[in-house]
Amino acid sequence: MTLTTKNKVGLALAGLLGVLDLPSFLEAPSDGEVGPPLGILILGSICGLITIVAVVIAWRSASGAAIRVVAGARIVSMLTALPAFFMDVEAFIKVLVTVFTILTLTSLVLMFSPARRSAAVMD
Repeated sequence: MTLTTKNKVGLALAGLLGVLDLPSFLEAPSDGEVGPPLGILILGSICGLITIVAVVIAWRSASGAAIRVVAGARIVSMLTALPAFFMDVEAFIKVLVTVFTILTLTSLVLMFSPARRSAAVMD
């Protein structure tokens, strides 16, 4: 498999999202504050680490399996953020989750975009 420019942009975007996920567990709410449970924050950090490692492997080897691991980690990370839409949280948090969801879906589409194939012209 050869990576296209679209695939590389998708991997780079996923890698950026993975880096942003890494410090999640450090943002745990203190006692009495409303926020995601510590387990979800730790899961987000693990997904970020898996994403970064798999992006490096996919970039270097053009491995389809590594790209699927990146996609899986990004999907799990995205799913852990979706409850923010149904909770009573600030609008800023909902906007942030929306942006990250759109970026995740964009990275998935780009990572799995097939290479263009030239079509034979029949005159």
